[in-house]
Parts: sequence; structure tokens; C-alpha cells
Amino acid sequence: MSAEFGGRTGRQGRLSQWLRGRRPKQAADEGGREALLLAAAEAGLPLAPAAHPAAGYGCSCDRVGCPTPARHPVSFAWQTQSTTDRAQIERWARHQPQANFITATGMVHDVLDVPLDAGREALTRLLDADVEVGPVAESDDGRMLFFTLTRGTPEDEDEWWPCELDCHPETMDEHPGLRWHCRGSYVLVPPARLPGDDDQSVHWVRGPEHPLPDPLSLLEVLTDSCARHAGEQPDHADTAWPLRH
Repeated sequence: MSAEFGGRTGRQGRLSQWLRGRRPKQAADEGGREALLLAAAEAGLPLAPAAHPAAGYGCSCDRVGCPTPARHPVSFAWQTQSTTDRAQIERWARHQPQANFITATGMVHDVLDVPLDAGREALTRLLDADVEVGPVAESDDGRMLFFTLTRGTPEDEDEWWPCELDCHPETMDEHPGLRWHCRGSYVLVPPARLPGDDDQSVHWVRGPEHPLPDPLSLLEVLTDSCARHAGEQPDHADTAWPLRH
């Protein structure tokens, strides 16, 4: 897989190798967790502390029956709290050694969140077509996250929607399986641990050192791959996949 996604040498190569190993607990003990969080912040992704897994499938928060265990911020003020300040992130990481972190979307970046199989197909197609792809993360609960530039606030608000973690826009039928995290939303940023018995995690496939692309340059391929994997389009193995630039 490393050859397919582009090899790296030196520090970046070692970082990618660690990520593929998917050993977040061990890396946290060795200081890798803090280094990865700081790398994300240095790339411009605003971070804030999040809950972490507790008691198997439970959540570290006090909410009984938490609907998104270990996947939500710890503070209701996460949008204003989110920061790229190195000193603050170091304090959070050291004072909350088990905490996951979220990155607030719609400020600097958006995230196109798709089913894992569709995302892997789309990533291969995009790279084969020499499309600039930015940071990409995989979540072991079956999602792939494509980090892009934010579209900000367009002139036509009808084109836009505020997005919450578990809500879909009204245009979901046109974009099967796709969630566009923009204003008012967030995603877990690697390295993050998910609830369960198998040390599930959120980890980088392509790290934050890759420049953020325009989301519209990825959208057509992502939505097409989502539709194919949703069974809404016939799967023709020999069909070429044209891209619009």
C-alpha cells in the first residue's frame, strides 16, 4: 500500500509506518500521539479535546447512553476553543493523556466523509488520474475522511448547509453515503481511539503534510464511488472513470 500512496523517506516515512501499524496506545506512550497532534495543528487544523473510550464500548463523558461514545468534544465551547496554538495543544495532550481530539471544520478546512470501501476506490482513482489529494484518514468503524480546503461562506446560501456529526444534508439522495463536514461540524483527528475490544482507531493514510485541495476537485469521484458501492449504479469492471478538472 505504501507504494500506491506514494513513498516517503526520513521522518515522514517513519511517521507513515507508525500510522499503518495502528498501535495508538503504544505510540502515545512513546510520545507519538503529541507529535501527530502538533503536526496536524502546524498544518492549520484547529484542535480541541474530545472524549475517549471507557469500559469497552462506553464513553469517558458522564452522559448515560452517550450516542457518540469517544467521538465528541468535551466542551460545549469547542468551536471557540479549537486552536492551532502549539503550547495549548501540548498542555491539553499532557494533562489529558487518554483524550481523543477533534478538529473543527468550516474554519480552515472541510472534511468529505465517505464509506470506507467507496473512499478507497475513490482514492485510487484520484491518484491514478494525478488529482491533488490532501490529507486522508481512515476510521476503523468503516469511514474514510478526505480533508479539503473550506468553501467558507458562499454567496448563494442555498448551496450550503451547516452540518452536524450525525446529520445528513437534504441532498443526501444525490450523494449516497457522503457527509460534508463544514460549518458547525467536526471530526476526530488522528490518532484517536474508538470504543470496542479490538483497539480500533482513526489513523492517517495520507498525513497532514499534504496541502489541502479544493473540495470540488474530489467531489465528483467521491459521489460516484459512493453511488457505485450503494448499488445505485452498475459495477462495470472495465468501465473507464472520466474526471472533470
